[in-house]
Amino acid sequence: MSTNPPSQALASLTKPGPDEPSPDDGPFGWLRALGPRGRRAFGGAFGGYALDSYDYFTLPLSMVALTAYFGLDNGQTGLFTTVTLVVSAIGGAAAGVLADRIGRVKALMITVITYAVFTVACGFAPNYETLLVFRALQGLGFGGEWAVGAILVAEYASAKHRGRTLGAIQSSWAVGWGLAVIVYTVVFSFLDDDLAWRVMFWTGALPALLVIWVRRSVEDAPQAAAARERSADKGSFAAIFRRGTATTPGLLRTTVFAVLLSTGVQGGYYTLATWVPTYLKTERGLSVVGTGGYLTFLISGAFAGYLTGGCLTDRLGRRRNIWLFAVLSALCVLAYANIPSGAGTLLLVLGFPLGFCMSAIFSGFGSFLSELYPSAVRGTGQGFTYNTGRAVGAIFPTTVGFLADSWGVGGALVFGALGYGLAAVALLGLPETRGKELV
Repeated sequence: MSTNPPSQALASLTKPGPDEPSPDDGPFGWLRALGPRGRRAFGGAFGGYALDSYDYFTLPLSMVALTAYFGLDNGQTGLFTTVTLVVSAIGGAAAGVLADRIGRVKALMITVITYAVFTVACGFAPNYETLLVFRALQGLGFGGEWAVGAILVAEYASAKHRGRTLGAIQSSWAVGWGLAVIVYTVVFSFLDDDLAWRVMFWTGALPALLVIWVRRSVEDAPQAAAARERSADKGSFAAIFRRGTATTPGLLRTTVFAVLLSTGVQGGYYTLATWVPTYLKTERGLSVVGTGGYLTFLISGAFAGYLTGGCLTDRLGRRRNIWLFAVLSALCVLAYANIPSGAGTLLLVLGFPLGFCMSAIFSGFGSFLSELYPSAVRGTGQGFTYNTGRAVGAIFPTTVGFLADSWGVGGALVFGALGYGLAAVALLGLPETRGKELV
């Protein structure tokens, strides 16, 4: 007769032995480990970020048509991206504070509604100035969605799987990007350019359907929500800029270096995301369908990169993963921008590693930034650092726009490689956080 209490006897029967696989192992162990509530949160964040991406890419894909319609130069078209990303810093910081004060789910719904409404409004713009204003306001929601959604899922994910879980969330950006390319190919193939760009923006109403589901099905992680409510620093900007003392560590150093890291990575990324479609159409002479085909390789590489980077950030650690892909991304940019004229096949093939590397570097961001801050200011810290970096990094696409007039778009793309160098340097000031529990 066993002397173990019933609960211990049951645990001994259900607990895996040393040679038995854990229920959390395997390719989808990270998803099972989230539990039912966590999986619903994952679905809401995944959909929100995919549609965030979709709404963002309506502009770069329509850029050539917009340039012709409004008679713009490269500097003016580059300003669209800069304004969007600069205002996104405000939206991201505000959404982070809201996430700490009113909860992750409520803040997520606000950001999705904001970017959807103003994306649709862009389709009604009568002139360049109005479109610029609407695009800036779209940035308010665009800036906040990723930070809020990433934190929502990070607080459900286990330390063991957090990197690949957030990497999977990040992969939804490629899904939204791919959807935008499909819609772009269809719309611009059947409609005149002067109407097609408006239709592209009007399709940005899709996220409204997601908000209805999120409101009914998703809730904040209970333990993290309770820890946040107990803190007096909840949603405080002052807390993320507080200097450390002999007895209490501060967050100022973390915030400064996290902003530099985010600036470098996003400066490089948005340079490519903004200008590669224009580069393919104007300097490579590709048609609408041809541009979509080349972008398919780039986006396929991006999707694979997000998932692979998520696994590697759990295996190598957050800092090593980001450093590795910062170096590889810079090399890919240089190679892509210097492909000889007429080498169409090489241009096609190199699109995959370019998309892979510039996306894999992002896979560790959701887990890394979440782990750098305590629960009470996690939204504030992540929202501020990620989106301030996005705003400062927005200088890169505009600089490329002005340089393109004299260097050509292909030559100016090299400027984006400098951002990845900045990211590699910024890692020197940040700690490794792999395996950290979030409370």
